[in-house]
Amino acid sequence: MIYRFGTCELRVGSHELIVDGVPIPVEPMTFDLLRVLASRPGELLSRDCLIAEVWRGRIVSDAAVASQIAAARAAIGDDGARQALIRTVPRRGIRFLPEVTATAEGEAPAPGPDLGPDRAPCTGPESGPMRQVVRFCRSADGTAIAHAAFGSGPHLVRAGHWLTHLEHDWQSPLWRPFLDALGARFTVTRYDQRGNGLSDWDAADFTLDRCVEDLEAVVDAQGLDRFVLYGTSQGAPIAAAYAARHPDRVSRLVLHGGYRRGRLVRANAEERAQGEALLTLIRHGWGKSGSSFIQAFASMFIPGGSREQVLSLTDLQRRTTSPENAARLREAIDRFDVTGALGTISVPTLVMHARDDSVQPLEQGRKLAASIPNARFQMLESENHVVLPQEPAWEAFFTALARFAEE
Repeated sequence: MIYRFGTCELRVGSHELIVDGVPIPVEPMTFDLLRVLASRPGELLSRDCLIAEVWRGRIVSDAAVASQIAAARAAIGDDGARQALIRTVPRRGIRFLPEVTATAEGEAPAPGPDLGPDRAPCTGPESGPMRQVVRFCRSADGTAIAHAAFGSGPHLVRAGHWLTHLEHDWQSPLWRPFLDALGARFTVTRYDQRGNGLSDWDAADFTLDRCVEDLEAVVDAQGLDRFVLYGTSQGAPIAAAYAARHPDRVSRLVLHGGYRRGRLVRANAEERAQGEALLTLIRHGWGKSGSSFIQAFASMFIPGGSREQVLSLTDLQRRTTSPENAARLREAIDRFDVTGALGTISVPTLVMHARDDSVQPLEQGRKLAASIPNARFQMLESENHVVLPQEPAWEAFFTALARFAEE
């Protein structure tokens, strides 16, 4: 059977999704969800119905169901804000909105309706030049990684890190301004780290090597030969390890708020204790609105954040990953150790770090820069681990990034 709606074709026999004539890789579970929706257009399908037909009655979490719905939307060019194709009816279920034609394999399709430009595959902003199509690739161990590209200019790849969601980030007051500024200067490739966002939440291994393999898979899937590589926070050791392994692919390496060794493997007993305390907070307060954890989390990552930015952390946490995954990811991140690879990096490198960063102290940025041959170091006058548009460090960060990339 072939289901056609708008610019999409769902070919059940060959297990293919075609959008605008281009094959779109999707996970088997996402494909099954799309098949069920396309076979019952206009019907309100409850959570129990979806679990029975897609998961064959297995016990699954609400987060797993929501993740697959988000992945299905992204695959066909919809998103959670517009819900132009897959509509959520609160506490009732979801409904597939487009008109669908179903034909047997080999039959000619009936002409379908013109859905117009508002149904074009796009999960980025609804206005302006930023547009993206989310696709999936497989890492070396088979983990599905969601990736996308947007913007214009030289190619820049943003290494995956904690707390991202390719779709939701466009609505996030924390990430949207950063994406706009980055996309105004570069053609940006980004992806959700394993265990985060639209990527596979069921990954078993979060070690540094697996995270580098995710980056390798995304770069190859995007067909990039040479690019600026940007890594922030735990994305810094991932980017550094990639640059050491693939110097021919990286034209410039930019690291921000990074470190050489995670706090659970550093010799400093105080930092190790802080790491253990953060893990405890995550397990008990992740994604809980009004919890003391949100304030503690914000005071570490964005102490200079606005009320809107701080409040958005609750939604960001809920959407990006589960409490269990958040704790597992945080523990793995705090055990990263890229020390042995730094001395072999041969590409031009810029290291930036906030003076009063509470997540990764300034000394970690200095040690990182000192370990990379000929690396430049720039200190940012900031207390925020995530650079914010309302602070002077914002302009300093993007000016330094643009100038370094243009050299």
